[in-house]
Amino acid sequence: MITTLLLTLLSCVTSLPLDDNSVCTAEELAAYHIVFSGKWSHVAFPKQYPLYRPPAQWSSLLGVTHNSDYNIWKANEYASNGMRDFAERGEPWTLMKEIEAAGEKIQSVHGIFSAPAISTGTGQTSTDLEVDSGHPLVSLVVRIVPSPDWFVGVDSLNLCEKDHWKQQISLELFPYDAGTDSGFTFSSPNFATIPQDTISEITSSSPSHPANSFYYPKLKNLPPIARVMLVKLKRSRLGFPIPQTNVTTIGNEIDDSVSETPLDCETSFWSSWGLCKGTCGHLGSKKRTRYVLLQPANNGTPCPNLNEEAECEPDNCV
Repeated sequence: MITTLLLTLLSCVTSLPLDDNSVCTAEELAAYHIVFSGKWSHVAFPKQYPLYRPPAQWSSLLGVTHNSDYNIWKANEYASNGMRDFAERGEPWTLMKEIEAAGEKIQSVHGIFSAPAISTGTGQTSTDLEVDSGHPLVSLVVRIVPSPDWFVGVDSLNLCEKDHWKQQISLELFPYDAGTDSGFTFSSPNFATIPQDTISEITSSSPSHPANSFYYPKLKNLPPIARVMLVKLKRSRLGFPIPQTNVTTIGNEIDDSVSETPLDCETSFWSSWGLCKGTCGHLGSKKRTRYVLLQPANNGTPCPNLNEEAECEPDNCV
């Protein structure tokens, strides 16, 4: 009976799904060059595009190599205090402390990497990182500047494929809301979300509010706002990574293929009709006006007439 019970327990253990990291049997260490390319242009994202104070730009990149026991961020879950500070103000210190604490407590982190900020909406930044067979996952975040708490990032990208490391990976990135600030526009003042919401992807129709800077209801999907590419570095006989030339330019190869996003003109509601002016005994005219809320761009629908006139009976006639 004891033997039967042991066999049953063993069969249950062997039938449990293996963790993704446990199947990585590639060489112990691998080095990668990572290139982050900003694609946040006035052509692709014309609505409320920040031109000054401050202009569209990207924060420094902060990333970590780790295993499945740790997440720097995750969609549909709450942002940590460190992630909140980074998404709202670009301050990395609390987030770095959280990463270091996770590495010390549960040995889930292999290393932290960073890359310089980009002073424009389009541009590139790059750095190198290292993974090992026990920590083959890569996560990173870059803040969208200016914004309430918006960012782009990668969550737990696995660079290992069973017995080998992937040679090259390219990912298109889209904006996320950290769920800690309730602003709708790039320049919204700080307005904390209480209670805090979960991290969610920003789409062309969500949040569904005309004031939202990414609200393009006629688009099925937003164009990618950034791109990240990782290229595995070759190693010398002594085991040191060999720098590769022209890697940075690879990350920009599809920028020319980004289509223009048409932006239709938006106007206010009509004002009330003005006084009817004219000579008594004859038809007069009255006018009403409206104004432009949003100028069209990229061959979007042009603005209609802003003034309208109609016939009427003159006022104050007996």
